[in-house]
Amino acid sequence: MSCYAAVDLGATNTRALVAGPDGDERGRARRSTPQADGATVAAAVVATLETACEAADVAPGDLEAVGVGSIGPLDADAGAVVDPPNVPAERIALVDALCERTDAPVTLENDAVAGIRGERRFTDCPENAVYLTLSTGVGAGVAVDDHVLRGRRGNAAEVGHLTLVPDGRPCGCGGTGHWEAYCSGSGIAAHARDRAAAGHETGLDAGTLDAEAVFEATEPEAVLAAVATGPDGVPGGVEDDPLATRVVADAVRLNARGVAALAHAYAPELVSIGGAVALSNPALVVDPLAGLLDEGGLAVPAPEVRATQLGEDAVLRGALASVLPE
Repeated sequence: MSCYAAVDLGATNTRALVAGPDGDERGRARRSTPQADGATVAAAVVATLETACEAADVAPGDLEAVGVGSIGPLDADAGAVVDPPNVPAERIALVDALCERTDAPVTLENDAVAGIRGERRFTDCPENAVYLTLSTGVGAGVAVDDHVLRGRRGNAAEVGHLTLVPDGRPCGCGGTGHWEAYCSGSGIAAHARDRAAAGHETGLDAGTLDAEAVFEATEPEAVLAAVATGPDGVPGGVEDDPLATRVVADAVRLNARGVAALAHAYAPELVSIGGAVALSNPALVVDPLAGLLDEGGLAVPAPEVRATQLGEDAVLRGALASVLPE
């Protein structure tokens, strides 16, 4: 029986899936994404696909097609990732590497664009919808009037680099004040370290701060109370770590600002949220957004906001959807 493959290249992990023509899983694999040059990353992608093929008992050369959902920015016309802010590679020639190994057609999409394709193929997704990923980076895939937006060289809706805080903290891309600089996993950790270095009260070890530690040090009630006070303080009586509470409150407030921008730009009925930051912390990242949008004076109807029904497979399933038969 025919087999199709999908790859999800993230800044932290690379995953691959082999499936039949109906999308039924045959095998999968996962490994850490090398923090290395483009050739090393491309080789790791190929190796991950080979492991998934081995699990599915199919040779890479027998695949019908391969779909890839990847971190950006992309040069989709050339089949490559160019200067990604979260991986130290100038160029990752994904399509050439995968075509050479499989001799199959390869479709390359931005990971969040793949995510919206997965929502449309495998969930009850309306024709106007956004898939928002909050992970090592921040990005979105958008469907308007039942049409997925790809944009120039595949880079539509790179919303992680919207400026939400004028003159704000630096982003990995070189800009400042970007959504990703505050609300991605890497941004939350860097924001927390910056506040610790500035003397913000905390019981956390500033030398080992990461997003997981920040989230573990607070609770939804404390975060929402801090959101209500605005960006300049933590309300009295909050028992959780003051720095963690403030950093997560900043992320909640800015996520609401970013989702409002998406609502005004694209008028979606649904914003489906995925990515490790969101899926690991839904009560702190996803659940508060609907209420904050209702309070925020939107000029358009507020969308439904929910965690993706596809879990961590949203991008992988979307990459698969891009090459499966209709």
